[in-house]
Amino acid sequence: MSALPPSPITPTVDFERDGVQHGFLRLPYSRDDSAWGSVMIPICVVRNGKGQTALLTGGNHGDEYEGPLALYELARTLDPKDVTGTVIIVPAMNYPAFRAGSRTSPIDKGNMNRSFPGRPDGSVTEKIADYFQRELLPRADIVFDFHSGGKTLDFVPFCAAHTLLDKEQEEKAFAAVEAFAAPFSMRMTEIDTVGMYDTAAEQMGKVFVTTELGGGGTARAETVRIARRGILNVLRHAGIVGGAVEKSQTQWLDMPSGDCFAFAEDEGMIETMIDLGEKVEEGQVVARIHSTGHTGTAPQEIKARMSGLLAARHFPGLVKAGDCAAVLAVEVD
Repeated sequence: MSALPPSPITPTVDFERDGVQHGFLRLPYSRDDSAWGSVMIPICVVRNGKGQTALLTGGNHGDEYEGPLALYELARTLDPKDVTGTVIIVPAMNYPAFRAGSRTSPIDKGNMNRSFPGRPDGSVTEKIADYFQRELLPRADIVFDFHSGGKTLDFVPFCAAHTLLDKEQEEKAFAAVEAFAAPFSMRMTEIDTVGMYDTAAEQMGKVFVTTELGGGGTARAETVRIARRGILNVLRHAGIVGGAVEKSQTQWLDMPSGDCFAFAEDEGMIETMIDLGEKVEEGQVVARIHSTGHTGTAPQEIKARMSGLLAARHFPGLVKAGDCAAVLAVEVD
């Protein structure tokens, strides 16, 4: 197998230089309105000597806003005198999607979180993924990737990590989740791990932490406060930023199996029967789908396959067959 060509992305920052740098990851992109144009992805590097490196990202999906709001402010305010090591901040990882306010890139419809390890000679999204895979992830000790529900889901605000085969790596990740101190902390199960940024980082042995902080294609004052306080807590916990972790009560949740997920089997208008955070019993109706094509048809009932609490729900009023309608989680003492 031939070696991969170098990444076409050029950073305008020096990852080894102390101080604060604001620059770009410049990706050449020839298009109708700019023959020799580029995608300019904002990046900030805050470095003060040797120590651990944190890689902080938001906008992996472009319609999720708590991460970008927290990270643009952190890039503006973080003082290198308070740092030991390096903080790399990319507030809007899939920058074309972020500018369009869409989950996927308007250039190539690429879902950044399903594009790893990427390709240096692939689509724009694949080229960005490849740069993270080969250039940024290897630099990091801890990787924090902000998510929320975007336009189609709404979550109780939680910080999360995954159950891993490497229990030492898992323990470090869950310790960082606890330090984040969101209202809920999740042992998370994914329904589709192929191509995920999470998987790429974890396979490299990195401490990987993520969130789901609301949704609906917007951000609330509460969830932005959680994001801003939480990311500083994680940096303090890692010893990269000075100061004590600001503790707050959290309720641990677990997603033990695929029974956590409930999917629509038909299209129509969705009626959520349980509000976020409320208790659910196995067999209870969590949502109903009403036919909109004609009157007189009984709604389709979506029932819980396990007991727990409602951790996420479909957000738009209309639903299609195959859409995730609800996610349940189990409270853990």
